[in-house]
Amino acid sequence: MVSLLLAVIYLAFISLGLPDALLGSAWPVMQGALNAPLSFAGAVSMVISGGTILSSLLSDRMTRKLGAGLVTALSVLMTAAALLGFSLCSAPWMLILWAFPYGLGAGAVDAALNNYVALHYSSRHMSWLHCMWGVGASISPFIMSLALQRGWGWQMGYRSVSYIQLALTALLFLSLPLWKKRTNETAESNESVEPAKRQSIGQLLRLPGVPLILLTFFGYCAMESTAGLWASSYLVNARGVEAETAARFASLYFLGITLGRFLNGFIADRFGDKTMIRAGLGLAAVSILIILLPWQLCPLIGLVTLGIGSAPIYPCIIHSTPESFGRENSQAIIGVQMASAYIGSTFMPPLFGLIANHVNVALLPVYLLLILILMVIMHELLTKKAPISPK
Repeated sequence: MVSLLLAVIYLAFISLGLPDALLGSAWPVMQGALNAPLSFAGAVSMVISGGTILSSLLSDRMTRKLGAGLVTALSVLMTAAALLGFSLCSAPWMLILWAFPYGLGAGAVDAALNNYVALHYSSRHMSWLHCMWGVGASISPFIMSLALQRGWGWQMGYRSVSYIQLALTALLFLSLPLWKKRTNETAESNESVEPAKRQSIGQLLRLPGVPLILLTFFGYCAMESTAGLWASSYLVNARGVEAETAARFASLYFLGITLGRFLNGFIADRFGDKTMIRAGLGLAAVSILIILLPWQLCPLIGLVTLGIGSAPIYPCIIHSTPESFGRENSQAIIGVQMASAYIGSTFMPPLFGLIANHVNVALLPVYLLLILILMVIMHELLTKKAPISPK
């Protein structure tokens, strides 16, 4: 039964990644079909992020009341409905209308699932599950591409992913007894843990180490999203790489993250979260220095290794949260972590866009390095204030 529930959770993580790459892959066609300005995709993305941040902050309250399984099922259902709504849009303002429930569903399921896995499963499963997110994010552009190539339109691409989400919703509702059984088994093995009273965001921020882990999360998602968005432009405009080659290697950055998380699963339990985070930060630093080297092949290699270095940071920090701050506080803290992460991924790439526009896109490695330095400082201070278990 435990392995059956784990299989459901793996599918849920694939589902979590499925919608993330749809807007970017479909927008060139959607823009013309809806007669929308090019920049309108940014507005849609901002509304999605707003919904995600809000539901992440509310995830502790919802999970305490409904349980992680039911929150996950309802969130996936909301995301499926929003994706179906996207497929019915005939004007740009309708995208804004559906973007908010889209974000609400994504944020709640992200926080609930991450905390559930951190409490009930080992670090290797956290790495592999986030690898499954990468699989989902890689599949959805293929689905959209197939819909466009067959002449079915971008609407069918969204509709197809919505149907997949609806099928998973049914599976999640059927699996609810397994979630409760697993939770009860864990509770029996941790009888000494008293459930904490729900705390406000202000109270959480006063816990030792919480502001540090929020800044670490903010930095990681800022680095990942900025590199993913601007790598291709940097390669073309600053390093003279052909556009087709640049696009291919920019996508390899995310492939590096996915591959890295798969490989991390085999060694995460042996070395522990703290060692894996430090190793990831170290490889990321070396990768940025490789990108800065003058030879044309260096930035291409550096992007791939940057993805591999980034891979363990996110899942290992989440997995260490119950150990660092107490199992009774983990859901609330992971919810705030998710909100902090989404703030980083929402606002830091546009900030670099302003720098690229008014100064030079060649500053991308420097920008990434400054974010990485922030992460290293915050993580090292975190290990002293709220020590991350070495195992």
